Amino acid sequence: MTAGWTPGRLARYIDHTLLAPDAPPAAVARLAEEAAEHGFAAVCVPPAHVPLAAGILAGTAVRVGTVISFPLGYAHPAIRIAESLQAIADGAVELDTVLNLSWLKGGEDGRVGDDLAGWAAALRAAQGGLTLKVIVETALLDAAEKERAAHLVAASGADFVKTSTGFAKGGATVEDVALLTRAVQDRSGPGGRIGVKASGGIRDTATALALIAAGAGRLGTSAGIALLRGLSD
Repeated sequence: MTAGWTPGRLARYIDHTLLAPDAPPAAVARLAEEAAEHGFAAVCVPPAHVPLAAGILAGTAVRVGTVISFPLGYAHPAIRIAESLQAIADGAVELDTVLNLSWLKGGEDGRVGDDLAGWAAALRAAQGGLTLKVIVETALLDAAEKERAAHLVAASGADFVKTSTGFAKGGATVEDVALLTRAVQDRSGPGGRIGVKASGGIRDTATALALIAAGAGRLGTSAGIALLRGLSD
């Protein structure tokens, strides 16, 4: 299963992540240093630690990411935008926000779509070169809701639909990544076809490669170094 995979190749799929609420600044700094050492695609850190990560990673190819309206997703649309603009000012270029699950569950797809589209448009106007991801929290949705959510994200102008926060009752599964991949294949938004990011519970190399095979273009994980080491096991 690992044939053709090298640590460098796998690293470019990984968002090296630390979102624990009690993680001290020293742990975030270490995460950023590890990302630079191993060539990960990005780090994903809490908004308060974006300036720290951005300072360490300045001049490297590693992108600085953070989370918005996290982990519950029901911030007011204006607050979602304001939080994002502050994160961008602090040095973030990748933003992972949580879809408003309450509105989705209530069948208010128009409100969900307007919220996400307004968010994406405001950020694109503020700065180019951003990568925008929307978390749909698949563990809390049935199959039809996952498909609806994926279609809304695809239409919003975001770059990725993402499975999970890692804070709900379940994380990424091969089945959900495949479902989201199918759902967005024939849906192109303002930026064209979008990708799928798998996150939550990705702790071993076999799982990581299976998620990529199912369609994931990014992996959010705190176990990135272990995944690279697993290629030689």
